Amino acid sequence: MSKASKIALITGGSRGLGRNTALKLAERGNDVILTYRTSRTEAEAVVKEILRFGSRAIALPLDVEVLSTFPDFASKVHGALKELQKERFDFLINNAGIGIYASFAETTESQFDQLINSHLKSTFFLTQKLLPLINDGGRIVNLSSGLTRFTFPGYSAYAAMKGGIEVLSRYMAKELGPRKILVNVVAPGAIETDFGGGAVRDNKQLNAMIAAQTAMGRVGLPDDIGGAIALLLESDNSWINAQRIEISGGMSL
Repeated sequence: MSKASKIALITGGSRGLGRNTALKLAERGNDVILTYRTSRTEAEAVVKEILRFGSRAIALPLDVEVLSTFPDFASKVHGALKELQKERFDFLINNAGIGIYASFAETTESQFDQLINSHLKSTFFLTQKLLPLINDGGRIVNLSSGLTRFTFPGYSAYAAMKGGIEVLSRYMAKELGPRKILVNVVAPGAIETDFGGGAVRDNKQLNAMIAAQTAMGRVGLPDDIGGAIALLLESDNSWINAQRIEISGGMSL
């Protein structure tokens, strides 16, 4: 692509919703920096797919649970931008995170801490560390969940972290407004991926139960989310800000 193309940084971009978002953005002519935690092979496969669209891509390792690595990661992003002949990037999608299924009564402090690091603290402090590398007029999309609106037993800690991200996003939008950076939240409903062990995808009874509670009559697919995030980052969108946008097909209405 030309030097005028936009650059998106997507955490957790080697699989699931992050991978789909990376591909959707590349289809639209954006270059991509994506992160992976352990599977370099999966990440490199996404890079190859992006190259087929004529866009450029670089995969970098990152474990969002280990906040002490963020300064070094920011340096690696700076190096990747030089490789892409840019000083800054345009879109940050905070997607990486884990799912832990446990009832409220049985959730351990260790599980709680793992979730808070993976979701809330990483979104806060990684974005903070990357701010100098984000262009004025850029966009930030933070991933939440439909579970902040409707409830399923076993996800109290996970949903609490996502609720924190939604509040944080409004504050980010307010404080980054002078730099014309838009900050929004995307809240997917149940999606057929390997997230949480792939239960929604692989458990036919669970899948059918969710589909019956969804206005569109089916469970969501990665394409439903990646495409929506890409639309939110289009240049025509300059006035949607500080919003929680649920992408669930109408779950639990």
